Amino acid sequence: MRRTYLGEFEELVLLMIVILDGQAYGVTVSQEIEEHTGRVVTFGAVHNTLIRLEEKGFVTSELGGATTERGGRRKRLFKVTTLGSRALQDIQQLRNKLWHLMPDGALKTIGL
Repeated sequence: MRRTYLGEFEELVLLMIVILDGQAYGVTVSQEIEEHTGRVVTFGAVHNTLIRLEEKGFVTSELGGATTERGGRRKRLFKVTTLGSRALQDIQQLRNKLWHLMPDGALKTIGL
């Protein structure tokens, strides 16, 4: 089976969906990424990423209940699928493997 590439921002969004545990929608994902990473993200970037992740089969979405705070509009809530969970596990294993391959003190030799 061919693996679908998972970009760095897609990884952040997927991780945040897991962390938000059923309460993930565009605005909360954007806010939480900014809060936890210090990285300024636009709602549009997150929204496009959520759509792309859904097209890849890494997340599913459903409409939540209407709320007065949103003028009666419903939130589109996202959940990570089994495929998305597997992609996160794969990237974590790959990153760990690469970090362990790095020689001791390698970052110091390049000034980091």
